[in-house]
Amino acid sequence: MSKKYEDLERCYGKIKEKIPFQPKVALVLGSGLGDFAEQIDVKVEISYQDIQGFPVSTVAGHKGRFVFGYVGEVPVVVMQGRVHYYEGYSMEQVVLPIRLMKMMGADILFLTNAAGGINKQLQPGDFMMITDHIAEFVPSPLIGENIEELGERFPDMSNVYDITLQNHIKKCAGNLNIPVQQGVYIQFTGPAYETPAEIRMSHILGADAVGMSTACEAMAAKHMGMQVCGISCISNMASGISENPLSHKEVQETADRVAPDFKKLVWNIIETL
Repeated sequence: MSKKYEDLERCYGKIKEKIPFQPKVALVLGSGLGDFAEQIDVKVEISYQDIQGFPVSTVAGHKGRFVFGYVGEVPVVVMQGRVHYYEGYSMEQVVLPIRLMKMMGADILFLTNAAGGINKQLQPGDFMMITDHIAEFVPSPLIGENIEELGERFPDMSNVYDITLQNHIKKCAGNLNIPVQQGVYIQFTGPAYETPAEIRMSHILGADAVGMSTACEAMAAKHMGMQVCGISCISNMASGISENPLSHKEVQETADRVAPDFKKLVWNIIETL
């Protein structure tokens, strides 16, 4: 057994007895979706601060806890606040929560985030289903000794975002009459917003939306054999696309404005899995 896996098991052991059931879905809440966790049938909450060796979210609007409960009849574990690379953690620490949720038994990872729009067909307030990602500008969470207990050394990334789940998202969105775009997400390290030149580069590379999370989490999950899906809330247009200066306040305001529809969509997707 590798030392990394031993460390992971030790961290899991600290909370194992507190977990009331085996979750089916692991849900990561981005900006504007934080209080979604309080709408489910909550059974147990575990603060990140109570888990020895666990990274703690420091971003405004990210509460920093696991919430266990039910969406309809589906058992879920919810990350109410994610950990970002720009907070000073290693990439291994950033994806630790994802690996823990897999160890809890979750086989589906549902990622949400607030993102900047690169594709001019997108508008602030739009939802974009992630069909693929570009993660070349952040360290891979798989660098270093491979954790054989989790997955193989060279995992295939040709279908990170599960096609079956994508079709399910589109069906749910259609049933609810909530428009959902689709596109490629690119992750940068942050915390500074991107320059106009970096956004032009991203567009040339084929990215439709940009953010500071998600792709690394999806990569770690795919390495472990999880089914992955993701939706971005386009909270602002990226640098150079919009003439307005970028601010986290704008991101939060837009995410909060469309949160009711976002929550309704996420609920229906999970409830009908």
